[in-house]
Amino acid sequence: QVHVEESGGDLVQTGESLRLSCTASGFSFSYTAMNWVRQAPGKGLEWVSSIGSDTSTHYADSVKGRFSISRDNAKNTLYLQLNSLKTEDTAMYYCAKDLYAYSGMDYWGEGTLVTISS
Repeated sequence: QVHVEESGGDLVQTGESLRLSCTASGFSFSYTAMNWVRQAPGKGLEWVSSIGSDTSTHYADSVKGRFSISRDNAKNTLYLQLNSLKTEDTAMYYCAKDLYAYSGMDYWGEGTLVTISS
């Protein structure tokens, strides 16, 4: 069955960097777009970034220029490089499998917590 699992969350200070990973199984990873979504404490879900099967990338304005999404199809792994972190980046970060052509997200991991201290 489909499974995605995030890792790499941590407590860091403003300005520092982190790399999140998401391992996937149970579907054709290399042919599937993938997404990162986050949820800050007490707030709703916020789409962060997507990467297509053609490695085209898309970013929310709030992270553009600071975050970088990538994928390693040989390892069935999705990454999110977080640079120049701000306190407002504190959130649970979720990896989500794309349903089809960015029409929705059908499988989500349990999330990895990123906490930024000032």
